[in-house]
Amino acid sequence: MSATVSEQRVTAQRQTRLIAVRRRLIRLLLHMLVAGVGILFLFPWLWLVSTSLKSPEQMIAIPPRLIPDPVMWINYYYGVTYVNFPRYMANTLIVAVSVTLARLVSCTVVAYALSHINWPGKRVLFALVLATMMLPAQVTIIPLFIIYSRLGWVNTFLPLTVPALFGDAFFIFLMRQFFVTIPKDLIDAARIDGASHFGIYLRIVMPLAQPALATLAAFSFIWTYNDFMGPLIYLKDRDLWTLSLGMQGFTQRYGAGGTALGAMMAAATLYTLPMILLFLAAQRTFIRGIVTTGLK
Repeated sequence: MSATVSEQRVTAQRQTRLIAVRRRLIRLLLHMLVAGVGILFLFPWLWLVSTSLKSPEQMIAIPPRLIPDPVMWINYYYGVTYVNFPRYMANTLIVAVSVTLARLVSCTVVAYALSHINWPGKRVLFALVLATMMLPAQVTIIPLFIIYSRLGWVNTFLPLTVPALFGDAFFIFLMRQFFVTIPKDLIDAARIDGASHFGIYLRIVMPLAQPALATLAAFSFIWTYNDFMGPLIYLKDRDLWTLSLGMQGFTQRYGAGGTALGAMMAAATLYTLPMILLFLAAQRTFIRGIVTTGLK
C-alpha cells in the first residue's frame, strides 16, 4: 500500500515537472516570436542608421551590407549643417510642445465637463464633437487659410498652435472615456467636503488620469512633430520651417544621391530620436493608458 502511494507521488511530481517544462518552452517560443516580430519592425530603422554611417560606394554596393566599414561619422556633420538641423529642430519642438501643453489643458477641461458635470444639452454637444471627427481636414484648409491670412497669422506659428487651445475632438473623446471610469462616489465625496469643480478637476481627476494624459501627450507630440501639411501651408520663411519641411527642402535642393544621401539619412536618424526617447521615457504609462482608456 505504501509503495503504491509513493509511486503515485513520484508520478505526480513527474507530471508537475513536465507541465512546468512545457510552460517554460511555450514562454520561450512566445518570447522568440515576439523578439522576431520586434526585429522585423525594427529592421527599417536599423537600416536607416546603417545607411547614415556608410560612404556613397557602400550605399550602392551589391550585396548590401548592414554593418558599414569604414564608419562615416562625417555624414552627421553634413546632415546637421546642410539641413540647418538645430534651427528646424528648435522650431519643431516649439510647435510640438506648445500644441501638446495646450491640448492637455483644453481637452481635459472639456472632457471633465462632459463626464462629471450635469447640464442641459451635454449629450447633444458630445455628439457634435464626435461628428466633427468625420469631417475631412482637407475640407477646412481653404476657409482656415482665409481666416488666418486676414488675421495676419500666416508665416507665423500661430495657425499651428492657437487652435490647440480650443481642444481636439479625438483627444476630448479619449479623455472623456477615461474620466467616466473614475468612481462617482469619489467625486460626490469631494463635493460634500466643499470642493469646487475646478478643485475636483485639479486635485482628484487629473492625478488619477496620468496614464490617459501620457497617451494624449505622446500622440499629440508625435502627430504634431511629424506634421507636414500644416507647416507647408502656413510657413513661408525658411527660418520658420519645421524639420518635416526642412527635410523636404533638402531633398529638393541637393537631391538624394552620393554624399547628400548619407547626410539625408543622418538627419532622418536624428529626426526620429525625440520620438523614440519620448516613447521609452513614458512607455509603461503610455501602454497603461491605451489599455485602460474607455474600460469601466
